[in-house]
Amino acid sequence: MNRFLCGVVLALGFASSVQAASDTYVFNDETEQGRYIELTQELRCPKCQNQNIADSNASIAADLRKEIFRMLGEGQSNQQIIDFMVDRYGEFVRYKPELNRHTWLLWFGPVGFLLGGLLVIRLIVVRHRMRHGDQIDVLTEQKRQQLSHLLEQKYNE
Repeated sequence: MNRFLCGVVLALGFASSVQAASDTYVFNDETEQGRYIELTQELRCPKCQNQNIADSNASIAADLRKEIFRMLGEGQSNQQIIDFMVDRYGEFVRYKPELNRHTWLLWFGPVGFLLGGLLVIRLIVVRHRMRHGDQIDVLTEQKRQQLSHLLEQKYNE
């Protein structure tokens, strides 16, 4: 039984390593290779949605890696490559979209929600204070005497 389980675990391990993205490209220099790595980590896989194209095993990610390699070989700048990908797949393909009229809510929405929540909390506190005020129930002399009498009885028991 142990041998069978070990065999299954090894088979699954080999199967998963076979599926891993394994592109091998020959770059002109280390700068170009660095740009390739930077671009593939900066751009999101359109199919996987939460992986960059460097880590994705999807076929479209492999095609995009090949396209980036081709465009780098043609001497295109990083911005030209990013613009090409955005034109083709939309702003979604970028992990850090530019600030423009289409993405302002994405950038400032969380801050707006935070400020709105703080404003609501403040309004609730102010309304509560207006209704109840900062009243402190003051004991009358008669209530104090009753309380001290009860406490004396409790300690004397």
